[in-house]
Amino acid sequence: MAVLVASSLLVLVAMAMVGVVAGQDWDTAYATFYGDMSGAETMGGACGYGDLFQQGYGLQTAALSTALFNNGQTCGACFELQCYNSPQWCAPGTIQITATNFCPPNWSKPSDNGGWCNPPRKHFDLAMPMFVKIVKDYHAGIVPVQFRRIPCVKQGGIRFYMQGNVYWNLVLVFNIAGAGEVTDVSVKGSQTGWNRMTRNWGQNWQTGVQLLGQALCFRVMTSDGNTVESDNIVPQNWQFGQTFQSPQNF
Repeated sequence: MAVLVASSLLVLVAMAMVGVVAGQDWDTAYATFYGDMSGAETMGGACGYGDLFQQGYGLQTAALSTALFNNGQTCGACFELQCYNSPQWCAPGTIQITATNFCPPNWSKPSDNGGWCNPPRKHFDLAMPMFVKIVKDYHAGIVPVQFRRIPCVKQGGIRFYMQGNVYWNLVLVFNIAGAGEVTDVSVKGSQTGWNRMTRNWGQNWQTGVQLLGQALCFRVMTSDGNTVESDNIVPQNWQFGQTFQSPQNF
C-alpha cells in the first residue's frame, strides 16, 4: 500500500510539473527580422555569446527589447513564438528561440514607426530564417506575435569560456538547459574556498580572486532556483581563451 501511495504521489508531482510548463500563459509582443536568409549577421552581441554557430545556438535566436532583456539577465532564456492576429501575414506553427542579444531603443522614432524596441514595447528581433517560419512572406516586416517561456533544451553540458588576466577573471557561462537564465555563479579554486562571482554584462561573470594555476569548480544557479555544481571541470593548466564543458546540465 505504501508503494502505491508513493507511486501515486510521484505521478501527481510529475503531472503538476508538466502542467506548469504546458500551462504557461501566452503574452503578446511584436517581431521583426534582421539580416538575410544566410544568417551571416547572427551574433551573440549583448549577451556575450560571440559566434552563435560556434557556440551551438545557430539561428534559433533573438534580440530582445528593453522590456524583455532585463539588463542581460534574460540572456539564455528560451521562448516559443507564433504569429498572431494577422491573417494576411501569419503562417501556421511556432518557433523556439534563445535570447542572445539586445534590441536597443530608437529614440528618434515613435514606437509605432520604426522604434520597435522602445520601452515599454515587448519585441523580438529575429534572424530572417526564423522570421519566415512564422510568416507567409518576409515583406510583412513587423507582425504581432504571441510568446511564452519554455524550458531550454541544449546539447551537452554547461560551458565555461575563460577570459581576463592574472588579476581578474571573466567567465562566460553558456549552453544552459532548463530555465536558461543564469542568476548566480560561484567559483572554487584548488587553493581557495567558494567565491561568489558578479555579473559583468550579459552572461559574463567576474571575480578579482586570482585563479590562474588552479583547478576550478563552478556552481551555477538558474532563475528557477536550481543549482548545478561542476567539480574540477577546469584543469590546473588552463589558459585564457579556452572553453571547458561540464558533464552536467540542468
